[in-house]
Amino acid sequence: MPTLRSSSSRLHSSSSPSSVSSPLRRVAGGVQRALPAPSSSPANLPCDERDSDHASEGNSDSVSADGGSDFEDSLRRSVKRTAKRPLKTAPMAKHPKKGPQMVRGHGWKESERPANDLFDAVKTAKSDMQDSGDYPLTAPGPSWKKFQGSFCEFVRTLVYQCQYGLLYDGFPMDNLISLLTGLSDSQVRAFRHTSTLAAMKLMTSLVRVALQLSLHKDNNQRQYEAERNKGPGLRAPERLESLLEKRKELQEHQEEIEGMMNALFRGVFVHRYRDVLPEIRAICIEEIGCWMQNYSTSFLTDSYLKYIGWTLHDKHREVRLKCLKALKGLYSNRDLTARLELFTSRFKDRMVSMVMDREYDVAVEAVRLLILILKNMEGVLTDPDCESIYPVVYASNRALASAAGEFLYWKLFYPECETRTVGERERRQSPRAQRTFFRLLLSFFVQSELHDHAAYLVDSLWDCAGSQLKDWESLTSLLLEKDQNLGDVQESTLIEILVSSARQASEGHPPVGRVTGRKGLTSKERKTQADDKVKLTEHLIPLLPQLLAKFSADAEKVAPLLRLLGYFDLNIYCTGRLEKHLELFLQQLQEVVVKHAEPAVLEAGAHALYLLCNPEFTFFSRVDFARSQLVDLLTDRFQQELEELLQSSFLDEDEVYNLAATLKRLSAFYNAHDLTRWELYEPCYRLLRKAVDTGEVPHQVTLPALTLVYFSILWTLTHVSGSDASQKQLLSLKGRMVAFCELCQSCLSDVDPEIQEQAFVLLSDLLLIFSPQMIIGGRDFLRPLVFFPEATLQSELASFLMDHVFIQPGDLGSGHSQEDHLQIEQLHHRRRLLAGFCKLLLYGVLEMDAASDVFKHYNKFYNDYGDIIKETLTRARQIDRSQCSRILLLSLKQLYTELLQEQGPQGLNELPAFIEMRDLARRFALSFGPQQLQNRDLVVMLHKEGIKFSLSELPPAGSSGQPPNLAFLELLAEFSPRLFHQDKQLLLSYLEKYLQHVSQVPGRPWGPVTTYCNSLSPVENTAEGSPQGYPRSKKRRLEGPSKRNREDMISSSQEESLQLNSIPPTPTLTSTAVKSRQPLVGVEEEEDGSESEFAQGQPLADTHRSRFLGPQYFRTPHNPSGPALGNQLTRLSLMEEDEEEELEIQDESSEEWQDTDKQAGSHSSPSEHRLDLLDSTELNLEDF
Repeated sequence: MPTLRSSSSRLHSSSSPSSVSSPLRRVAGGVQRALPAPSSSPANLPCDERDSDHASEGNSDSVSADGGSDFEDSLRRSVKRTAKRPLKTAPMAKHPKKGPQMVRGHGWKESERPANDLFDAVKTAKSDMQDSGDYPLTAPGPSWKKFQGSFCEFVRTLVYQCQYGLLYDGFPMDNLISLLTGLSDSQVRAFRHTSTLAAMKLMTSLVRVALQLSLHKDNNQRQYEAERNKGPGLRAPERLESLLEKRKELQEHQEEIEGMMNALFRGVFVHRYRDVLPEIRAICIEEIGCWMQNYSTSFLTDSYLKYIGWTLHDKHREVRLKCLKALKGLYSNRDLTARLELFTSRFKDRMVSMVMDREYDVAVEAVRLLILILKNMEGVLTDPDCESIYPVVYASNRALASAAGEFLYWKLFYPECETRTVGERERRQSPRAQRTFFRLLLSFFVQSELHDHAAYLVDSLWDCAGSQLKDWESLTSLLLEKDQNLGDVQESTLIEILVSSARQASEGHPPVGRVTGRKGLTSKERKTQADDKVKLTEHLIPLLPQLLAKFSADAEKVAPLLRLLGYFDLNIYCTGRLEKHLELFLQQLQEVVVKHAEPAVLEAGAHALYLLCNPEFTFFSRVDFARSQLVDLLTDRFQQELEELLQSSFLDEDEVYNLAATLKRLSAFYNAHDLTRWELYEPCYRLLRKAVDTGEVPHQVTLPALTLVYFSILWTLTHVSGSDASQKQLLSLKGRMVAFCELCQSCLSDVDPEIQEQAFVLLSDLLLIFSPQMIIGGRDFLRPLVFFPEATLQSELASFLMDHVFIQPGDLGSGHSQEDHLQIEQLHHRRRLLAGFCKLLLYGVLEMDAASDVFKHYNKFYNDYGDIIKETLTRARQIDRSQCSRILLLSLKQLYTELLQEQGPQGLNELPAFIEMRDLARRFALSFGPQQLQNRDLVVMLHKEGIKFSLSELPPAGSSGQPPNLAFLELLAEFSPRLFHQDKQLLLSYLEKYLQHVSQVPGRPWGPVTTYCNSLSPVENTAEGSPQGYPRSKKRRLEGPSKRNREDMISSSQEESLQLNSIPPTPTLTSTAVKSRQPLVGVEEEEDGSESEFAQGQPLADTHRSRFLGPQYFRTPHNPSGPALGNQLTRLSLMEEDEEEELEIQDESSEEWQDTDKQAGSHSSPSEHRLDLLDSTELNLEDF
């Protein structure tokens, strides 16, 4: 509020910035002036300053309870309302106050003058705030951000300084409360917001004063009782009389404070807690929560609690958040919970449902509130209430999941595993309690069946039960003891909990997919993490071989145990002299690798061995020897089994399985280790050659053999990447790579889909690696390795994409069935295939024209691959804008040709497939973005090529039928909004020149031609200037010719336009165009913006409609008596009401567009060889 702001600025000069916006300066100045005669009646405020439509907000959002009256009437009513209460003088004052007596002594007029002056000041401030929506509480800038705190501190200090005298005077506080009550009823948002904040802070300060008075009354009563209970000889009558007078004085003060609080509550809070502005509602709820906590005797009743309960349903996040925080302050005090039973029973369901709030911070506060209810009010939350909170422990937001984990801990685990404390230090829990904790955790995870991965449950419980989860001794003892009677699922879950807790302790970040707002760890957390990693390593190094030995037969349990090595501090093998345990681990690892062929186990084993094979470790020689032994064993097996396969004509299932398992093991280790010295390329290539030539090799063997050869080529490339590589080595590698690409190309036509997809993935990676990008960065010596695929290979890759990626999948169900999960996995796999193909396009490996096979499915498969295709389209436009535009047109041509071959030319534009093509063309048009000037030549080129295509095939001689490709013009019409008006006229002439070679029955124009001509017709200025009903924004006034010259120019232009169009012209700006907002129908928020954003930059220098000089059938008739004429006449009559202003705006708009045209001409023709679109000779009209 300006008046309060000026006062606070004098007390807190640091809160007022040096440079203030003019509206705020005028407001402050209007209050600090000497208050002259009242200014003129305030004009209507703009929409952002006045909440004019309060009735439409409903009862819960109304601004005031009396129909939205303005603040002047409210101020008068408040003054009259407070005048009914007689002013009281403070009994404790020794001398009478002169101020009120002087006011009463000067008669009625003198006593009324201060209120009138204040009324005039507020009225002046209101009229000065019409130009801006900013006011101190919402003004931007660092200085204004501190204003609210300083303002609240000013109100608190005011009450604190006045609490022993002036507060009970009756005059200042009554007038201040009347002022705040009146301003809080104002329709001006700045007054309402500021006065409500001041009133609520004033109420909070009064509550503190009332609380102190209550304490003083209690002390006075105790003193009085103690003095009265004394004997007759010891009792002091003067003391008793003084205490009685003090009690009476305190009682009068308390009644005075309660009257003020009652006036503020009924006059401000009751109306403003449901204000239309969420900031005001949040202020009210926050302060009533403070009142209940500070003065619970008076305010912690159901009559006040109901306001918080009702506001729990507020639609704004900040208000709901304030409600929950206020309730947290109440439920955290166990002494207050007994008075909250009725409120809890009434609003418990709402508080439980807020756990699923769409705003994460609100949901977090709701869970924390329920934790307080769980702790301090036993039996209130039922089992169904708790079961609705349990699934939140698997939420993607970590703060919410952690809060739900704390609730789960206090509900299920803490009552059974309660820790005992000795003094202030917590004693370590007994092993029995720890085992009880893990059994409860197992029971919850297995029986709830809410999720498949225990890592998210461990992360949710980490903040509240981290010490229990880091008890790896209890975990390993449960796993290693034989008499624990754990089932198979429980053992797998317990192993996953062990691995998850180890990862959480050593890495300190949540699992994949869980979002956390933290950027890093503090120094204390890093030290704790390092200590936990050391403890984990020292405990698990001796036990890991035992765990592998016990669960070596189960692949599902062995794989996570092997991943444990990645969370160890491996230097402890050396510093702790634990080499014997390393030997045991290597032995178990070899047994596991030889025993299993599952990819997860083999990858985990290869990665564990890779971590140990670090030359910096002192035990590297031992690990390297163990690795050589393992690879020798696998290689010998492979050579033996391969010879049997090549020599025999038939293999049984066991032999095929053994050979496939050996190849899988070698492939997994070749991925992480360099096995080049074992020379596995030649035998694998012979195996693949036989598979391609004869087809006798099973696909179980072919798949790992392909991967093995692929890794062999990559490791060889790593060796020759050094600058000392010889030419012979480079050519040898090139020959191997080309031979392998030929094999993969042959596999693309294999009958087995798994082999086809594997060959496609390997081909995509190899072609990308050996693309021209490999010589970038000073590696020009690798130029002999650059490989460009042949046209046949490119076509086969595109054909594979059509057959395996762009297929119509089945409809997904609820997403929880096994079939739905399978479909989702297949979709992810197809997305990877498409991404690999798009990378080949963008890196120049494949011809960019092949992108048409991808772009033409943009609309049909938008839900599955829309993001990938859109990104590819954006990158392709960045590489070459002209070529990208031609590819878009090529995509439409291909789709149109396919539809034409299937359905024929008759009724083509009415088919659903054609409508889908039209939507695709609209998406393509929107992808050009708002840079209309940059895309000008591209869009014109696209239209020209499209016109050529539509009339490339003519009907037979003497036939009256339309050309078969003519319906393509309707697709081309979707790009017309991207054209300038001059280009539209030239394209009409261009189309007319083409149509002169086509015979048609006179008087029967073709539908596609009419549609395309209408899209190019310059008469659609209004539609292009403001598509979909958007109003034009008023242009800034520019310096130009005199008013009379402008009027003459505009009037002559209007006369000529009327003669050409036979209808009144559409004015550039009218009052209806500014005030009316038509609904948007069919506007798609797509690509880089909507059509309205593009159309706002179109030049309007030439607004005359070009006379069409083509045949009779080519003209577009107009109906002068249609509805459009009435609309134009209505707008013209509206324009004539304010002719002078509109003519100035129209001329200024024309001048701006002329300047834009000049810039367009300078940008569109940077050289003399560039296409000049304003010259008709550049469109090659004479060639046709």
